[in-house]
Amino acid sequence: MSQRKFSIITINYNNKEGLRKTIESVVGQSFRDFEYIIIDGGSTDGSIEVIKEYAGKVDYWVSEPDKGIYHAMNKGVLQAHGEYLNFMNSGDEFYNNGVLQEVAPSLDSDIVVGKIVHGTEVWGFHKEDITLMDLIRGTVLHQASFFRKELFDENRYDESYKIVSDWKFYIQTLIFNNATFRNIRSIVCRFVPGGVSETDAGTRDMERKRVYK
Repeated sequence: MSQRKFSIITINYNNKEGLRKTIESVVGQSFRDFEYIIIDGGSTDGSIEVIKEYAGKVDYWVSEPDKGIYHAMNKGVLQAHGEYLNFMNSGDEFYNNGVLQEVAPSLDSDIVVGKIVHGTEVWGFHKEDITLMDLIRGTVLHQASFFRKELFDENRYDESYKIVSDWKFYIQTLIFNNATFRNIRSIVCRFVPGGVSETDAGTRDMERKRVYK
């Protein structure tokens, strides 16, 4: 079978209503050249029953204890076979049913980054070329990012971090892998505010300082 254009990966733990919203936004995409992977951390709130409702539209899923979000994301990477990977985690959702159709023609760089709706605001970079300094100063929008699969041949998310491993991944691929970045105008997803990266700024800042070392 030929390689799919996208691998969409969803991480979930005990968030069944958020999971349902995310799944519906993925399986409702008009562009069908993708595989869908769900990594559940052993939920006990009915999330498994939600996954089973959509089992015919999910290419791979597993529910078992993990060591945190980045361990779960790495598990998703290992199951992915698409040309580009996107992490649309539980609670977040694609902006509309035409997102993948709109983004697909723009996939000409190692990492393609779109925009997100955060509450009532649209967040994202304002220029097409993204530099190392942009990444250091800015907020990483991993839900709106599409990663070329080969980037993960040499890199994984650092599971020793709780908050900033995705930010570290962007920086290390740019420095050590000469990854190319492209910023696009497309709004990719609706983001649920209040995640740990927003509510635990102290840990986030401490982990960022650790990356600099």
